[in-house]
Amino acid sequence: MNFPSARPWGREIVRRMGHHTFLKAAGTMFFMALFFWGYFVVLRNPMRPPTIVPLTVVDEWIQFTPAAFLPYVSLWVYVSLPPAFLLGFATLVRFAAWMAALCLGCLGVFWVFPTQVPPFSLDLAGHAGMAMLRGVDASGNACPSLHVASAVFAALWLERVGRAMGIPPWLRGASVVECLLILWSTMATRQHAFLDVLAGLLVGALFGWLSLRHAEAVAQPGEL
Repeated sequence: MNFPSARPWGREIVRRMGHHTFLKAAGTMFFMALFFWGYFVVLRNPMRPPTIVPLTVVDEWIQFTPAAFLPYVSLWVYVSLPPAFLLGFATLVRFAAWMAALCLGCLGVFWVFPTQVPPFSLDLAGHAGMAMLRGVDASGNACPSLHVASAVFAALWLERVGRAMGIPPWLRGASVVECLLILWSTMATRQHAFLDVLAGLLVGALFGWLSLRHAEAVAQPGEL
């Protein structure tokens, strides 16, 4: 078990970000580039015609909100934070391996059981960001939401690493709020339906729990 760092948490963040800096930056960019390649290959080559995900009352409650574009795209910063705060090379590899397993598992589901959200009629006039999002990140590969799964996975790791760094509860709580905003944004941008989000939450929680159990069992003191 790793105990909280005795250093002031601000200094601990700087110290951890200074370890393997180039490897973390280059590895994160390479991972994202490889992921997007696989994502769009699967999106364009499903095994069968996509099934429309049914809507629920929750989808009626959450209105289309163009301002949700910012928390939606903030995911790519959010998922970069856990590896940025890790110390040991072996722990970095384990994090990447589990995240890759999560992504590959979801891509496999998308290929075998393709889904998409209903074709919403949206007024995108004056919302260049949303128009770009609808053009690039198509409404396929819907269930489970990989956007949600990766956010929940990152949130669990951030909570674990944050406790190890001695980060105060209010700041760790801000991470939870950001994760919830990302989950909300997937529906408020109409990129996903509630069932996609629920499935993604379960997948992210499962992989996050399993990966942390594995990492804590094999990590050397201080690596987390």
